[in-house]
Amino acid sequence: MREYTIVIEDAGPNLSAYVLDFDGCTTTGKTVEEVMSNMREAIESHIELMVESGEPIPEPLDVVGTTKIAV
Repeated sequence: MREYTIVIEDAGPNLSAYVLDFDGCTTTGKTVEEVMSNMREAIESHIELMVESGEPIPEPLDVVGTTKIAV
């Protein structure tokens, strides 16, 4: 089983999320739990399409970081 890092952002009235390893794999939801559930489905669907088209499935990106900016 692979674990992929997702980014969840505040999008005003809801939350949005994307996965670093798959271009265009995004979702939204009202709660973190809903976004996580939706993202699991989105990743599974994305992988199915990649397999069908013969594309390689990427290894999970292990690097996640933050940076501080003085403002």
